[in-house]
Amino acid sequence: MTEKRSYDIIKTLLRTEKATFLEHLRKYLFLVAKDANKIQIKKAVEEIYKVKVEAVNTGISAGKLRRVRHQPGYEPDQKKALVTLRQGNKIETT
Repeated sequence: MTEKRSYDIIKTLLRTEKATFLEHLRKYLFLVAKDANKIQIKKAVEEIYKVKVEAVNTGISAGKLRRVRHQPGYEPDQKKALVTLRQGNKIETT
């Protein structure tokens, strides 16, 4: 089995209204690969953003039914990770 790269595990930092309220608590929300585990997510965040991670919480959001031109279809399932950083660490977002 090949080792996944950090950028394959962490897809994006989610910049939603709810996620921005958590930043003052040192918590950041990431969209991650569905097969990534908490240890891989922790190592990837520490490598990409050069911070120390305290905890990782994950959850899978089920895809919703959508219609496009009267054709039903489903959005894909997504895995999200809520990453808590250690005291004194911060991810610079612009």
